Amino acid sequence: MTESELYKELGALTKDRDKWEESIPYLSTLLNHESAKIKAKALWMLGEIGLVYPLSVQNHVDEIAFYLDSPVPLLRERAVNALGRIGRGSYQVIEPYWPELFRFAFDEEPKVRLNFIWASENIATNTPEVYGNFMPVFETLLHDSDDRVRMEAPEIFRVLGKRRPEFVRPYVNQLQKISETDSNRVVRIHCLGAIKTIIQ
Repeated sequence: MTESELYKELGALTKDRDKWEESIPYLSTLLNHESAKIKAKALWMLGEIGLVYPLSVQNHVDEIAFYLDSPVPLLRERAVNALGRIGRGSYQVIEPYWPELFRFAFDEEPKVRLNFIWASENIATNTPEVYGNFMPVFETLLHDSDDRVRMEAPEIFRVLGKRRPEFVRPYVNQLQKISETDSNRVVRIHCLGAIKTIIQ
C-alpha cells in the first residue's frame, strides 16, 4: 500500500468511530512507519481515540511519548497533542509525562508551542488543580513572538479561570493591558474572554 493509499485508509478510519477502540494495536504499529506523515496521522488518531478510550491506549503511551524527542517538529507537535487529548480522558494515564510537557512551551517551533497550549487546555478541563504552580509558563506565552501562539495563550487562562479562578486572578491586570495594546485583534478578544470568566 502506498503512503497516499494508507493515509486515505486512515482518513476513513477516523470517521468510523465504531472501529476506533479495536484499531488501537494497528495504529500503534504505524508509529514505526517510515513515513513521518503516517506516523503523525497515527499519533493524532491515538490521541483522539485516547480521549474516548484512555485506558485502552494506556499501554501505548510510552510509544507516543517517544516522539516528544523527535527532531521532526510535526511529530513533536502531534505527540504533545496526543498526550493532551489522552490526558483529558484520564490524567493518570499520562501523568508520568505531564511534567515533561512544559519544556515544549519553549520549543523552537511555534506549532509545537501552540500544541503545548492545546494539550494543557485539554488536561486542565478535567484536572485543573495540577496547574497552580505553572502559571508563569503560560504568562510567558502571552508575549510569544508568534501570533498564533499569542492568540491561543489567553485560552488556557480562560479554561482555568472557569475552574480555578484563583490561578488566574494575579494575571488579570496583565491580560487587561494586552487586551488594549496587542497588535492582533484575536489576541485582544481572547484576553477579554479570559478576564470575563473570573469577574462575572
